[in-house]
Amino acid sequence: QVQVTESGGGLVQAGASLKLACTASGLNFDQYAMGWFRQAPGNEREAVSCLSWSGGSPYYADSVKGRFAISKDKAENTLYLQMNNLAPEDTAMYYCAMGFGAAVAGLCPPSLFDHWGQGTQVTVSS
Repeated sequence: QVQVTESGGGLVQAGASLKLACTASGLNFDQYAMGWFRQAPGNEREAVSCLSWSGGSPYYADSVKGRFAISKDKAENTLYLQMNNLAPEDTAMYYCAMGFGAAVAGLCPPSLFDHWGQGTQVTVSS
C-alpha cells in the first residue's frame, strides 16, 4: 500500500524559509513523477513544482520561480521543497503527490498524480 506523508510546514514571517519533506513508501521511487501542490481556502489546487519520473528539468509555477527548489533523495524515498523568501501569498496547505510514469513537460496537472498525502500547512505572516 502506497503511503505519502508530508512534514515541515509551520507559521513563519514574510522573508523566512521553510523546507518541506515528503516520504513515500510502498512504491518504486524511480517509476514515479513527484510533485508539490498547494491549495488556499477558496482556491483550486495548483502545482508548485514537479519532477518527471524520467528526470529532466523541474516544473515551477511562475509565482515561485527563483524562490523554491525541488529535490529528491532516492536512498531515503524522500522529496523536498526548499522555500525561500516566503510571502503571505504562499500561505496554503501544501500537498505532496506521486504519479506512476507521469511525464511533466511544461505543465503539471494534478490529474497526473495517483497518490496524495494529507498535506502540511504553511502560513506566512506579513
